Amino acid sequence: MRILVIEDEIRLAEFVCQGLTQAGHVADRADNGATGLELAATTEYDAILLDLMLPGQNGLEVLRNLREFGVPTPVIIVSALSGTGHVIKGLDAGAVDYLRKPFEFDELLARLRALQRKTATVPTLRLHDLTLDPVLRHVTRAGQPLSLTNREFALLELLLRSPGRVVTKTRMAEKVWDVDFDMGSNVIEVHVSQLRRKLDRAFPDLPPLLETVVGHGYRLRAAAPTA
Repeated sequence: MRILVIEDEIRLAEFVCQGLTQAGHVADRADNGATGLELAATTEYDAILLDLMLPGQNGLEVLRNLREFGVPTPVIIVSALSGTGHVIKGLDAGAVDYLRKPFEFDELLARLRALQRKTATVPTLRLHDLTLDPVLRHVTRAGQPLSLTNREFALLELLLRSPGRVVTKTRMAEKVWDVDFDMGSNVIEVHVSQLRRKLDRAFPDLPPLLETVVGHGYRLRAAAPTA
C-alpha cells in the first residue's frame, strides 16, 4: 500500500513511516494540514493516516476538504483526542477508522490489513501459473513459493493489476517509491532485473512472463505464454 502520514510530531511521523516501510508499504509524510491536503489531492494513495491536532488546517478540516474535493482515499484518524465525541466527529466526517494515541504499531498494521481486505476488489491476483495474495503477501509460481523483497512484491503486484499492459517507470516510481525518488537513477531497472531472476530465470522450463518494452516500460504477458 502507498500511505500518506499527516502528522506534525516529527519523531512519531518518522517512526511510523519507518515501520510502514519495513512492513512493505510506501510512506510519504506531511507535517501540516495544508501540505497533507495538497499531497492527498494530487497523489494516488491507498490510505491516509491523519492526526487531528495539526498546525493551521486541523485534521477534521483536512478530511472534510478531501471529501468535498471528491478524494475517496480511506482515512484512518490517529489522534490523542480519545473522547467518544471526537471519535464520532471523525467517523461522521468521513474517516473509516479511529486509532487512539498512544498505540501499538502492530495494531496499526492490523487495521491497515483489515482496510486492505475491505477495499481489495481482487483478494488474490492470478495470471497463468502465477498467484499473488496482496493481504497475506504470498506469491507462488507453478505452486512454488517465491521469496520477494518488499519492493519486488510491490512491483509484481502493480504489474499483475495491469496484465498485458505496459507499466511505465514513472508509474512504478509513483506507486512503489516515495515522492523524493530520483528518476535519473537505475534503481527501477535493478529491482526489475532481480524480480525477473526470481520469476522467470528460476523456472527455466517455464515460459517467461516478464517483458521489457524498450522505451516504454515493463509488462506481464496476458496471453498464454508458449515455451
